[in-house]
Amino acid sequence: MPLKTDHSTFDNSDFSTGASIVKRLLWFITGAVFINSYFPVPMGLKIAILRLFGAKVGEAVVVKPKLNIKYPWLLTIGDYSWIGEKVWIDNLVQVNIGKHCCISQGALLLTGNHNYKKQSFDLLTGTISLEDGAWVGAKTTVCPGVKMGSHSILTVGSIAVKSTEAYGIYQGNPAVKIKERIIGQ
Repeated sequence: MPLKTDHSTFDNSDFSTGASIVKRLLWFITGAVFINSYFPVPMGLKIAILRLFGAKVGEAVVVKPKLNIKYPWLLTIGDYSWIGEKVWIDNLVQVNIGKHCCISQGALLLTGNHNYKKQSFDLLTGTISLEDGAWVGAKTTVCPGVKMGSHSILTVGSIAVKSTEAYGIYQGNPAVKIKERIIGQ
């Protein structure tokens, strides 16, 4: 008879958020009021708050309303990048967003998953990196461990489970390369 999942054996004690309970609580409250809300907070204040909580944020970054960031101290955003409305950066580990990137409305960047082969359903994590000029389309998902190559595109509603090549355009679930991105035509 095959084994069954047993959540009572789940042990996450070796996982660390990299911050104290006090810092996490302060972020939860501050993030909910100023970042993950429709309250009209000036962009400069949003960026200052993210930096205050340890995010490395470049110049002229655009942050739209309802941005949900798990742990800003595990986030780097390059110059001139845009993050759209209702984006969820579920960064249990580091997420690196390059320069001139675009993350469109409702996109999910997920750094955690579970090992379905283990009875204990162990936590699995993987960093996400978006190289310069990458575009994560609306309502897409970028899975743990994915690196989006320079200027690659993940089209609307697609799911990246593997890394993308530079200048590739990817579509579907799982996303596959459908053509090359040519800029300047």
